[in-house]
Amino acid sequence: MAIPHRAFVALGANLDDPLAQVRSGATALAALPDSRLVACSSLYRTAPVGLAGQPDYINAVAWLETALPPQALLEALLAIEAGFGRRRDYHHAPRTLDLDLLLHDDTTIDSPSLCLPHPRMHLRAFVIVPLLEIAPDCRIPGRGTAAAWLPAVRTQRIERIA
Repeated sequence: MAIPHRAFVALGANLDDPLAQVRSGATALAALPDSRLVACSSLYRTAPVGLAGQPDYINAVAWLETALPPQALLEALLAIEAGFGRRRDYHHAPRTLDLDLLLHDDTTIDSPSLCLPHPRMHLRAFVIVPLLEIAPDCRIPGRGTAAAWLPAVRTQRIERIA
């Protein structure tokens, strides 16, 4: 493997046994080519964002070392989602597995297919809390430390379950 990049991926699911989906999603990340799963956070139960009336989510964050550049890693994540039956029927739809590329080193990208860092990661407890669990010194390019955003998400319901 070439000199690895440090990447963080958010995992989430609220359909078809979401606990098992997120665990299996982490296993799929560990099997990515030219990559190594360094750590995966605990699992957290969180309320859905943006659309009421759907089941709670199970969320986690994974830390990868990877030789894959950002766009190739994103394509690999989308392929994993498709393998888990992910559908994109409408914005904030329930999902079998959602994999969001949060960070790839200190890279910043703003393109139609990929934005790095993830544009809303600092506003989501389901990202910040598990991210800080596995990478307490993590920095978000253009936003400072992830820890500095913890007060902004304190009112969001999040419960560590496993």
